[in-house]
Amino acid sequence: MSDRFDVVSEDAIRDGTATDAYFLRTETTLEAAGKNPHVVAEVTADQFPTGEFELLAGLKDAANLLAGLPIDVDAMEEGRLFDGGPVCTIEGNYLDFARHETSLLGFLSHASGMATNALEARVAAPDSQIVSFGARHVHPSIAAVVERSALVAGLDGFSHVAAGEILGKEPSGTMPHALLICFGSGKQEEAWRAFDAAVGDDVPRVALCDTFSDEKDEVLRAANALGDSLDSVRIDTTGSRRGDFRHILRELHWELDSHGFEDVDIFASGGLGPKELRELRDVAAGFGVGSHITSAEPVDFALDIVEINDKPVAKRGKLSGKKQVYRTADGGHHVSLARHEPDADGEPLLQPLIRDGKIVREFDIDTAARRARDDASLVDF
Repeated sequence: MSDRFDVVSEDAIRDGTATDAYFLRTETTLEAAGKNPHVVAEVTADQFPTGEFELLAGLKDAANLLAGLPIDVDAMEEGRLFDGGPVCTIEGNYLDFARHETSLLGFLSHASGMATNALEARVAAPDSQIVSFGARHVHPSIAAVVERSALVAGLDGFSHVAAGEILGKEPSGTMPHALLICFGSGKQEEAWRAFDAAVGDDVPRVALCDTFSDEKDEVLRAANALGDSLDSVRIDTTGSRRGDFRHILRELHWELDSHGFEDVDIFASGGLGPKELRELRDVAAGFGVGSHITSAEPVDFALDIVEINDKPVAKRGKLSGKKQVYRTADGGHHVSLARHEPDADGEPLLQPLIRDGKIVREFDIDTAARRARDDASLVDF
């Protein structure tokens, strides 16, 4: 038995062996036939707008995959919302990029699905702190993809340490139930004080307050134990024990206020999605959102040839010809043939990403998040 993890290597992704077998057999067939046509290929989810916008993410990895190949690539910017038509266009000789289709679609599909769900959470509680807690629900090799997708959607932070090293961001997080359990029932104060004494000053003092006893009991005990050091309490009550979660949080606010701890915030987590965030955003200062992000369905992107040797062509059900996509001032999303005159009222969304194999764009997470926020408002996401 191999002691290696079941992880496809970065080398395999870059050299194109992280692919579906039929692409390598296509290479063999075309090379044997002496064919390598110049093509335009497009990555699309829907051919026409449907009114259902999704958020583009994963573009940095996609660009790094295609960099160095003798091709030109246009794409939307990371953090743009899209609804029909291409999000990416590749132009070059087909055999120069054919084997990379599988990984290209994987980079875009999975990240965009998670980013879209993260944006749903962001829009549901626009003024709340929201932290991504979802890395534990996915293969650890893609934890940074989860957290980057969450940040592109505008979430305020994430929990995964190694992802933070990759992304150049500090992870969030304080204590799990395991810490309280290790100290034992009835010794919660000892656990909270030990945490306060051990961690750095830059770590917020957030006490987890639903391990052994009633939430109200533990919240008041934590507030008395830590006093002015306590920033907030986290309530992560299991769904089977939760009852009316909104009522519980309102009660905690009341009790904190009545005992002189009105400055202590409440942070809620545990299986929360947009519906719960809308219901709780006025009684909790922040939320941890995990499974709603990581359980997102990948966007069903496909890559299709739409021109071959400068002539429009497409398989059944797909639209032939190179296209441009426009965002109008009123939030409209329009798809047009690229050879047509530009939409006078529209911003062209497909812009240069790679020219002659070289990436010609920067990737900044904070800029992408601002773009997502502005686009969400514009299109009424």
